[in-house]
Amino acid sequence: MSASGADPGDPEDAELIARSVTRPDWFSVIFDRHAAHIHRYLVRRIGPTAAEDMLGETFLIAFRKREGYDTERRDARPWLYGIATNLVAMRRRDEVRELKLREALGPPPDVEGHAERVADQVTAEAMGKLLDSALAELADGDRDTLTLFAGEGLSYEEIAAALGIPLGTVRSRLNRARRKVREALGRPDTMIAKEISTHG
Repeated sequence: MSASGADPGDPEDAELIARSVTRPDWFSVIFDRHAAHIHRYLVRRIGPTAAEDMLGETFLIAFRKREGYDTERRDARPWLYGIATNLVAMRRRDEVRELKLREALGPPPDVEGHAERVADQVTAEAMGKLLDSALAELADGDRDTLTLFAGEGLSYEEIAAALGIPLGTVRSRLNRARRKVREALGRPDTMIAKEISTHG
């Protein structure tokens, strides 16, 4: 995806987004700059297959909301991480609702055996990696914060901006998440960060 005849030079993200309000083709430069980072984050959160679709959805939402972008935020990446994180959270809520509905209705008799085999396979894959298990035990907010910090290399301030939370909340979430993952893996913080940054 590239800007149609646009020559961006070195303008900051905020300037590009402001320009894109009247010249939508400029927004493609934002995609070119940040898509790889957002995709990598989504792969870590929901896997490669779902990440492809959600990447497009993330940038579509960003494009639709570009007129309201805070141009004081020169770097758009935390904003994009925030959109992606919200989409992941909505996806998980939808999955939980669907699971509860299926449990309430019960499986049809002719597919019960197949459903059990699929559930067993999913469970086995989920248990395949210790790190996945450790991260899965975290609360959503703690997992979001730890993944953005250790996996994406965002600063505390950028995480606060991405998730729309106070700086103190970022610190407390990170402390809690590190402690729980450290206990699960039996490894120091530096190794945890390395595991998350190379995972997926």
